[in-house]
Amino acid sequence: MTEEISLKAKIIYVSLAVLFVVLLWLGDEGKQPIVYDGIELQHTMGLINTENALVIKNSTGLIDSEDIRTLGDILAGYSSVASTPAYVMNRGAYTTSMSYSVDQEGSVLELWEQGSKIAAWPIASDKKEMTVDFALSKDAKELQFRVNYSGSGTLTIRKFSIAPRTLFYTDTYFMIGVFLLLHLACWLYVRSGRQISGEGLVDAGVILGAALLATTPIMQTYLYNADDLCYHLARLEGLKDGILDGQVIPVNILPQGLQNNGYMNAMYPYLFLYLGAFLRIGRVSLAFSYKVLLFLSNLGSAVCAYVAVKSMVKSRRSVLLAVVLYTLMPYRFTNMLSRGDLGETLALVFWPMVIAGLYHIVMGDRKKWYFLVIGFSGALQSHILSVAYVAVVCAVTVLLYCVRIVTEKRYVELIKAAVFTVLLNAWYVAPFLYYYYNEDLDKEVLRWSGYYEQSINLSNMTQSISLYNKQYFSLGLALLGCLGIGVVYLLCEKRGRVSGGDGYLLYLFALGGIFVFLTTGYFPSRALMANDFFRNIATMLQFPWRFLGPASACFLFVGAVCLARSEFLKPYQNVIAAMLVGLSLLVIITVPTDNNHVPYKNAQSAASKGHETKLGTSVGLFYPHEWRLIDATDDKLTTSVVLSDIGDVSVHDFKKEGTKAAVSYTAVSSEAYIELPLQNYRGYRAKDELGQPVKIEQGEGGRMRFFVNGDGAAHQIYVRYGPVPGFVIADVVSALTIIYCFYRGWGDKWFQSRRRAQGEELTDVDET
Repeated sequence: MTEEISLKAKIIYVSLAVLFVVLLWLGDEGKQPIVYDGIELQHTMGLINTENALVIKNSTGLIDSEDIRTLGDILAGYSSVASTPAYVMNRGAYTTSMSYSVDQEGSVLELWEQGSKIAAWPIASDKKEMTVDFALSKDAKELQFRVNYSGSGTLTIRKFSIAPRTLFYTDTYFMIGVFLLLHLACWLYVRSGRQISGEGLVDAGVILGAALLATTPIMQTYLYNADDLCYHLARLEGLKDGILDGQVIPVNILPQGLQNNGYMNAMYPYLFLYLGAFLRIGRVSLAFSYKVLLFLSNLGSAVCAYVAVKSMVKSRRSVLLAVVLYTLMPYRFTNMLSRGDLGETLALVFWPMVIAGLYHIVMGDRKKWYFLVIGFSGALQSHILSVAYVAVVCAVTVLLYCVRIVTEKRYVELIKAAVFTVLLNAWYVAPFLYYYYNEDLDKEVLRWSGYYEQSINLSNMTQSISLYNKQYFSLGLALLGCLGIGVVYLLCEKRGRVSGGDGYLLYLFALGGIFVFLTTGYFPSRALMANDFFRNIATMLQFPWRFLGPASACFLFVGAVCLARSEFLKPYQNVIAAMLVGLSLLVIITVPTDNNHVPYKNAQSAASKGHETKLGTSVGLFYPHEWRLIDATDDKLTTSVVLSDIGDVSVHDFKKEGTKAAVSYTAVSSEAYIELPLQNYRGYRAKDELGQPVKIEQGEGGRMRFFVNGDGAAHQIYVRYGPVPGFVIADVVSALTIIYCFYRGWGDKWFQSRRRAQGEELTDVDET
């Protein structure tokens, strides 16, 4: 009977799994066309009639007021009158259709990519609909259709649609693949005979549940915009292009950034963006790839809080409480949803490991010094400013506990942590330092004195509900509750007489208080701006609220550990934990979106709002002025070769693929030069058709300039980026360190288990 029930249960489970996969497949929008009424196209002039069509008439034409609902400017002259949003679209074959009417020839439908026209089709006056096929040989960054009006007659655009011949994106198939792989992993685990304890399942459920709860605000069919989101989308897309370009590790140049001129990537950490980049290579949409990274940051925050707090306290209640409180920390939602700061969001994942790592090095289990390596490396590979905070905290902690470190010879573990951190991150640190100190980059644009203007009122620290802008520049009630627990245990119960682990908690208590003070208007930042040293630091930090992240992490540890150790609070631990969890839930259940709870534009729409925004239409890509070469402003960027004098030099051919380019020219004067549409970052090399090196000069707007051979014959110049010998050495060092760490972590154990197994076999043979 048990076997029969088991078989029935398996059949039901498999059937439900298959049904779920089928429903996912049926809901795939990746192959659905994007459809616009004429009114939905971007336009600044023209008329909208009762059929939601866009009507363009010449300047002398009459306007029938009965057909008009909205009156725009009347077009005069030949120009673009309507356009689609700019798409981030995968390479492949597509079809576009337009339903229209026009009574004069001359109007044109054009296809543009990053400011360059790549195709055009005439709009015939004897037809009512046109359908054209086009293909993209590489992924587009700003693909846009434009309708150009001839300037005479009447042009009416009723419908416009874009459809893939295969798929726009593979989001659904990625989700199906993840679903099946998770089931395969669970099946293999069960088949191995291993078992997870009930407590282990509960812990895993809390970790996953907290991560999913923190992700719910982005569980929309569309991608909602945030302050810096467009920049991080550009980094993600550019990293994918760099991998396809062959850079892999490190990807120092985003080859198609800045209108295909290339953009410096080495100045902003990007290790954790590789997963999103590989999803993009697999044709997953840019929006969904970004959301996957956010979910993994939530999951990473929960896991790091669990591991770090568990290493310092035995109470499961306190450990699970820390997981929930840290994952649902208010400031994390500010970074994810309002600021769109992916770098700082990722850096916050590792603060618990930093705090626990320092504890173990100065007074805890010294064998866990690697916690600090993980925490410091994670912050370094996420956000440069955040790792500066981590470095300061590490320095202060070491100075405070220097006597204990020396007397107990804990400096050995400290040195190990420092050395391994440097070696593991050499692959990124080497290019960063090289370009920061040697390249003529625009770095000062990052400095602006907004520190004191952005300080926070202390009254705002209690904020746990945001009803209008998704901003939580606060600790929140739950973390303030942790602060209260610290007061009860450290100052009331212990009366400040602490030592050992309790002394470290008091240190975290004070450190968190200092961080909070630095964010408020009570800190005299405005007066201190007169001091050059402080002004340099403040303009680099930009916003004082950045201290809320480390302050929250400090108070989290204080609350979780003190709750477990307090005898006074012991009878109320369950109530306190439940109350703090409830206060954390206030944050997540009140995170506003854009007040749009309906995924589709209207009941008749063939495409959802999300379907369109998955192609980047609501956000777009943006390359800021920082880390450009000096004077490389947008108005000086070009997509074609620039000549010093068309009478002295002529270009026959120019090709660019990623960070490689080739130009063929003929010149009659060696005083002439050509400038290629490539940003002249260090690391590029050039040679002629004979393989001889060609000197690269600095041109206008950061472009590469080459003085030509003026013998009248045809010549070629070939340009490519890297490899840079110093960067290769750094890569090898980091790779060998990683291999060593894996060997020490798992390889050594595997060899020991093999030796034990062989020893048991020999014993059996001897006994026989």
